[in-house]
Formats: sequence, structure tokens, C-alpha cells
Amino acid sequence: MRKYAASFIWCFMTLLCLASGFAQAQEPAQDAYSLGSGDVIKITVFGQEDLTLETRLSNIGNIKYPFLGEIKLIGRTVDEVEQLIDQGLRGDYLVDPSVSVTVIEYRPFFIDGEVKKPGGYPYQPGLSFDRAVALAGGYTERANKSLVFAKRVVNGQETTLELDSNYIVYPGDIITIPSRFF
Repeated sequence: MRKYAASFIWCFMTLLCLASGFAQAQEPAQDAYSLGSGDVIKITVFGQEDLTLETRLSNIGNIKYPFLGEIKLIGRTVDEVEQLIDQGLRGDYLVDPSVSVTVIEYRPFFIDGEVKKPGGYPYQPGLSFDRAVALAGGYTERANKSLVFAKRVVNGQETTLELDSNYIVYPGDIITIPSRFF
């Protein structure tokens, strides 16, 4: 009997781990998240107050950083930016820099079409499609709720995704809710 109980517990724990992994895979983790125009980031080098910088990324995505000059951040992950700055400062300027990059404010997402208040809205981690529609005032009477699309940039390429109510909104997404024909 103990053998079966142990097997059941092992199976249950495996399924629980898999389910939590799938839930987490939909939300952008800061280390896998690619920076884009409109994101506000903070760069901190431990013990070096003059190297701390908080900035909003422009359309170009370049920033001027002390000692390193102009560096391009759009399309890079937080980890890549940390490594880039660490390598640039290491040796010539600092012996062992401890660099931290944090996204302070994500770029907005946009929702247009048949919602009561179309426009850009601040991104919130874990934001579902249904909550995004609620932020935009809900659907209009003419909304086609069964055929909704989002445009998202993935690896530098714009892709179009068909949405359902479980869709997790990402920063920079452009959600379109078309009209239905009666």
C-alpha cells in the first residue's frame, strides 16, 4: 500500500510542478523580456552612485552611459544589458563591478476597435485579456468577441496572434477587437 501512495504523491507533485511551470511561462520574466521603446529602466552599479541611471527608452533605444558612451538597449534582455555594462566597466574602470538592471515601468499595451475607451494603457504583470478589455471600458455592442487579434514583436518580427480569454497581455501588444456583422 505504501508503494502505491508514494507513486501517487510523486505523480501528483510532478503534475503540480508542470502546471505551475506552464502558468509562469506565459508571463514575461524580467530576464527573458526584451526591452523596447517606452520602458523605464534603472541601472545600478553597487557602490558607485555616479553610475546609477534611470531612463525611459526612446524610439531609437540608445542611452548615453558614463565611461561607455552610447549603447543600444532595445531588443536586449535585462541580463544582456547587465553583462554588457559589466564587461564595459570591468578592468579599465572597475575591478569587479556589480551591475543591476531593473525594469521600473513597462511600455504600455494598446487596445483598439470595438471597446468603449480604445487607447494605450499601462502594462501590469499578469494582465489577462479580459482585464485589459475591462480597463478599456468593456466591449461595445458591435464587438466580435470570438475573433480577437493581437500584434506582438517576437525576436524582432511582428506576429499576429488570435486571442482567447486566457491570453496574457505583454508590454507593447496591440490588441484589436473587430466589429461583427449582424
